[in-house]
Amino acid sequence: MAEFTLTGLRVVQQVAATGSFTAAAEKLGYTQSAVSRQVAAMEAAAGAPIFDRGRRGAALTPAGRVLVRRATEILADLAAAELELAGLRDRLAGRLAIGAYPSAAMALVPRAMARVASGHPGLDVVLDEASTPVLLRRLRAGRLDLAVIGVGHGLPDYDLDGLRQTTVLEGGLLVAVADAHRFAGRAVTVADLAQESWIAGDGAADEPQFGAWPTLSDPHIVHTARSWSTRLGLVAAGLGVTVVPEQAAPALPRGVRTVTVTDGRWTGRATVAVTGPRPSARAQAMVTALQGEAAELRNG
Repeated sequence: MAEFTLTGLRVVQQVAATGSFTAAAEKLGYTQSAVSRQVAAMEAAAGAPIFDRGRRGAALTPAGRVLVRRATEILADLAAAELELAGLRDRLAGRLAIGAYPSAAMALVPRAMARVASGHPGLDVVLDEASTPVLLRRLRAGRLDLAVIGVGHGLPDYDLDGLRQTTVLEGGLLVAVADAHRFAGRAVTVADLAQESWIAGDGAADEPQFGAWPTLSDPHIVHTARSWSTRLGLVAAGLGVTVVPEQAAPALPRGVRTVTVTDGRWTGRATVAVTGPRPSARAQAMVTALQGEAAELRNG
């Protein structure tokens, strides 16, 4: 009788995240045929198809959605167990310098830092918040052990040659509105956003910022602000709306809520942990913690 395996669950999770057998193979370092075999084995164990294969990629079936949800929970629990066991075995100690772009530093990274601290009390974790280009420069200069960066739609094609990349979270974008806004409590389309007043990020020329919704033509931007606290304060006061990454939603202040946007032109972004080619055990522990916290954020 076919059985579920951790390797198979990881493959299924990656295919679901990327929407493609080929992309999943590249992410995992497998051949496409190996990915296909693992998916076939998981479908045999499930007793039902997991993906609908079409010209536009691999879409989850109802059975697939159930399996991916459970696989995410199982793999997160396993990552947590590995972290706790690592703490018992080796009691990692010393300084760990990590960097994160601002929206990752709102919730995901602090929670991962707390997770690492509980599993490895001897570690002294230091956080450096900066834009992705700055973080990569500091990582290559040896000032950081690990950088948490954003990649994907609308962002520059960063030079990651020679660095190790681990996808932490495949995240969408949301729109933050005031509690009293007419969009509060419902999903919207890009067309709904056309007449909104937008609050955008403001920073140095080489620092990518969140502007209006990325596929919206000719947005009406009424305010720009450097910090998230200012942007969200303007939103809470009803002075406009702003784009926020899904991973930042748990850290939004009172008076602000998020709405989802239906947009077939938006291809998504990812949060990636980047280290040198041979990361230390300390850096690897933080990557594991980030993955565990990302799984919890996805599951609400």
